[in-house]
Formats: sequence, structure tokens, C-alpha cells
Amino acid sequence: MSTTYLDEGQISAYRTEGAVLIKGLLANWVETLCEGIDRNMRNPGTYAAENVAGTETGRFFDDYCNWQRIPEFENVIRNSELAAVAAELMDSDTVQVFHDHVLVKEPGTSKATPWHQDSPYYFVDGMQNVSFWCPVDPVTDATLRCVAGSHLWEKPVLPVRWLAEDQFYADNDQYQPVPDPDAQAMLIREWDMQPGDVVAFHFKTLHGARGNNTNSRRRAFSVRFVGDDACFVTRPGKTSPPFPGHNMKEGQRLREDWFPIIYP
Repeated sequence: MSTTYLDEGQISAYRTEGAVLIKGLLANWVETLCEGIDRNMRNPGTYAAENVAGTETGRFFDDYCNWQRIPEFENVIRNSELAAVAAELMDSDTVQVFHDHVLVKEPGTSKATPWHQDSPYYFVDGMQNVSFWCPVDPVTDATLRCVAGSHLWEKPVLPVRWLAEDQFYADNDQYQPVPDPDAQAMLIREWDMQPGDVVAFHFKTLHGARGNNTNSRRRAFSVRFVGDDACFVTRPGKTSPPFPGHNMKEGQRLREDWFPIIYP
């Protein structure tokens, strides 16, 4: 199992720090992703949201779970190198699609993406997982920021709602409060990125992004994969994405008709 995009240092960084930059992984797919993002924004899905009110300036659009209705996204997910790279990073024999996510910060958007871990929002457990985050515009200050080693923390971070920034679940001893990595001098990995560069990060990696205070768009496509050890787990409340009617039970593998195995 090998790809032309990874070396041993990158694989080691992913497993020890929970995030790694892969230059040019989707460089040949940028135009396709731009077309898909434009299609998604013209025809938002069930879970689309944006900051159209309040004190925030600009427009922060995000939507997810659209890859099966946006042909450009499905093309990238099935036919790019992503699945092979995912298998290598996860050290997994299989790669299963979980879901996609589009995040667009138009010029002058003040809204930051709050610090969070993805895992507490999801109904999937296991250490073999990976998210890929790919901008289709050059990014500097509005790039993805990841706290190194946070995927190995003993206690997960309490999830919050992105726009309201209130608690997603009732507070309990299962979660720790959302930290302030800048104030607490945590080791933050962030990269200036060109279109087609990709950050691979673990579902349990604490991450966020600043607002986009530039004159340029910041459009990003993200997709999440799971590996051999992934299984359904219950959470204290409704998960995001919720995937209503899935009928899975605690400890079961994710159903393959909804979450297809695309590698090998």
C-alpha cells in the first residue's frame, strides 16, 4: 500500500501530531472542486447554514452531506488519490466514506471557525479515521489551524454550535471545556496553502480557523473517511450529521449502503 504523495515523515507526523500538510494532493482537481462548490452554493442541501444576521460581517457558508447529489464531489472522492492516501495514513485495509463538507468565507468575513474536535459531533468511534481539508483559493491567515497532539487527549472537548457558539450537548464530566490554544500557548500547526494543497487531520484533532479579513474568497472542500476499526457509538444528544433513520446499533460497523467502501 503506497502512494506518490506521502513519505514516512508525513505518516509519522499524522500519527503523532494528528495533522499534516500534503502539497498538491488535489492540484489536478481544483477546477472540478470549484464547479462542485458553485453548484452546492446555488443549490444548498438540508444542512446548509450561514451567518446572515447578528454582528458578524461578510458571509460564512457551510454545508455537508452532499457528495451523492453533487457529481463533482463524488468524482473527486471516488477517482482522486484521496482514498489511497487515507488508507496509508490510517494504516487501514479499507476506506469508507463518512461525509463531505463545504466551507466558504467570502471576503471580509469576520466569523471565525470555533476551536473544536469533529469526533464528539459524530456517531462514529475508532482511531482509524482522517479528514482532508482542501482550499480552492490561496489561503494565509484564514487557513486551517490544528493543535498538535490533541487527538491523543484523554478527554474530548465539548462540542458547540458554530453560529451560536452554545453547547451542543448538556455539559457533563465526559467532556472538557473548549480551550483557548493561543492564550494557553499550545503548539498550533498552520500552513499557507495553494489551491489543491491538502491538510489531513484526525477526527479528534482540535482545530479551527480565523475569519477571512482579506479581499479574496476562501472556499474549502473537506471529506471524512473511516477505516477498519470504525463503529457506531451513541452520544449524549443528536449528532451532526444526524443521518436520521440509519438504524445502526452500538458497536456496529457503519452500514455500507450509506457509507460505501471505496478502497480497495
